[in-house]
Amino acid sequence: MTISPIDIQQHQFKTRLAGYEKTGVDHYLELIAEELERYHRQVQELKEELTHSRTALQELRQRESTVRETLMTARQVADEINTNARKEAEMCLAEAEMEAERIVAEAHARRSRLLNEIQEIRRQKVAFESGLRGIIEGHLRILDLDVLGLEEPSFAGESVTEIEAPSLKQGSDSEGTAER
Repeated sequence: MTISPIDIQQHQFKTRLAGYEKTGVDHYLELIAEELERYHRQVQELKEELTHSRTALQELRQRESTVRETLMTARQVADEINTNARKEAEMCLAEAEMEAERIVAEAHARRSRLLNEIQEIRRQKVAFESGLRGIIEGHLRILDLDVLGLEEPSFAGESVTEIEAPSLKQGSDSEGTAER
C-alpha cells in the first residue's frame, strides 16, 4: 500500500485517555507529509530525468547506428572508387602500351621504307655514275681520236674529205653512246 502526503494529513488516529498530544501528533504528521511530498516530487523529477535520459540514450544509439552505417557506406564507396581508379589506370596503361607498340611498329616500318629508298637511291646513283662514266669515256675516246687525226696529216695523197670521213664516222658512234 502506497501512502501519499494527503493520506498522512487526512489520517485520523484513535484517541485514548493517556494518548498522545493531538497538536504534537498533528504537527509531526504535517512535517512527515511535507517531507514525503518533497520525496514524491523528487522521485517524479528523477523519473522524468530518467525518461529524458533514456530518450537521449535511444537517440544516441540511433545516431551511433546511423554513423556506423554511414562509415560502412563510406568505406564501400572508397573501396569502389579505389577499385575503379585502379581499373581505369590499368586501362590507360594498356592503351598507352598499345599506342607505344603501334608507334614503334610504324617507326620500324618507316625505317624499313627509308632504308629501301636509300638502297634504291644508291643503286640509281651507281647506275647514273656508270652511265655518266661511260658517256665521259666515250667522249674522251672521241676527243683522243680527233687529236690523233689532227696530229697525223701525213696522208700525202688523200683528200680532206677522206680524213674527215673517219671523224664523222666516230662522231656518229659517240652520238649512239651518248644516247645510252
